[in-house]
Amino acid sequence: MDEETTGDSETLLEKPGPALLRKPVLFRTYRRRWFLLVVVCLLNCSNAMLWLTFAPVADKTAAYFHISMDTINWLSLVYLLISIPFGLVATWILDTMGLKCAVILSAWLNMVGSVIRTFSVIGFLSLGSLTYTYLFIGQCLCALAQPLVIFSPTKLAALWFPDHQRTTANMISSMSNPLGILIANLLSPALVSEKKDIPLMLGLYAVPAVTACILATVGVHDKVPPTPPSASATLSTSQPFFTGLKMLLRNKPYVILMVCFGAGIGMFTCFSALLEQILCIKGYSDFFAGLNGALFTVFGLLGAFLLGLYVDKTRKFIESTKVCFCLTALASIAFAVMSRFRNQAIPLALISSLFGFFGFSIYPVAMELAVECSYPVGEGTSTGLIFVSSQIQGVILMLLLQALTVQISAAPFSTCDIEEGGALDWTVSTLVMAGACSVVACFYVIFFHTDYKRLHAEASNATSINKIGTEATAPEA
Repeated sequence: MDEETTGDSETLLEKPGPALLRKPVLFRTYRRRWFLLVVVCLLNCSNAMLWLTFAPVADKTAAYFHISMDTINWLSLVYLLISIPFGLVATWILDTMGLKCAVILSAWLNMVGSVIRTFSVIGFLSLGSLTYTYLFIGQCLCALAQPLVIFSPTKLAALWFPDHQRTTANMISSMSNPLGILIANLLSPALVSEKKDIPLMLGLYAVPAVTACILATVGVHDKVPPTPPSASATLSTSQPFFTGLKMLLRNKPYVILMVCFGAGIGMFTCFSALLEQILCIKGYSDFFAGLNGALFTVFGLLGAFLLGLYVDKTRKFIESTKVCFCLTALASIAFAVMSRFRNQAIPLALISSLFGFFGFSIYPVAMELAVECSYPVGEGTSTGLIFVSSQIQGVILMLLLQALTVQISAAPFSTCDIEEGGALDWTVSTLVMAGACSVVACFYVIFFHTDYKRLHAEASNATSINKIGTEATAPEA
């Protein structure tokens, strides 16, 4: 297979010597990077599908396994809880053992977990009371794969893609995760019309996981490309893990980004999980809540795609994230206000679309920005800490919003399943979430400033090459 070449060059990192004796190293891009991108995207999508398999059909799943709804909710919550401690382990694996190890390990954890889940519905195994145990163990293995999968996009983009494609590659692989969430929200209800359809659903959800594992095991051979695609990929000698952690925690711009962006991800997690409960009390149907969730995700994917292309061309990481963060805060305020009223379907659908469009678009750009402001710390560590921060803040915010709900005995228009304690009014909770989003956006706009360290390193390297006056052309492979 022919390979693409960039026609650029760089000098070798070697002992000082006469400039003319330094041998330049060419930059080269390999077409196999697109295969790696496909594998990471499939893993991301599959893992998200496995995460939210049961959420849209929780009642039927509970009836099939003869367990409570609270027990079913743990199948989703386990992802959140496991990723907090294992997130740090995942960053160490990615930056110490490399991208190849992380991708293959996550693929096998994801595949084995999905297969073990199917054991719970295989009749001839006669598991009896252990059926849920197998289901939960399988879900835990899939949860272990999540940090490795989510941290991989920035590492893949940095090692295999040239600087003008990094943000786009990161955007594509990162947004495959919410795509998986969207697929799960649409596919699970379509597959499960009755509780007897649960085995079919589990079997079909295992197919993408098995496919991704086969592709990763057979097709991922190299830890890094034979020839780097950019100067930063060559010079990216990642710091030792604990040294990198210390550098990040002493890096003021990175800490601000970690707190603010982590809070943003946590809010989006809460919004996705609580949307149906927020809307049903005002008389909106489950179908409408699902439609809003779908619009939230679809327009988010569109926003991320467009902003990723824009930032790849302009390099305006900071300006783009600040503008989108402010617009996201405005959308959150609009949602908090409009969700208090009945018969506002069109405004709510529009607001949910804008909320996703501006909010999701920040994700891949902020991940690249985390690498820019923390370079030369490893990409896995810099993005991993943000993810761990988001999970911790998400748990805190979820508990806070639930605590702020108000029980009401009379809810004549509610479409919720009314329990003994009455329906829950989420008005105060949504206002608090909007206020928190606005405060975080203002804090980020005012206090976040940083240099693009990775881009500056590449520019300095290019300048040194021009001074040497040596050019190298990459031959066709």
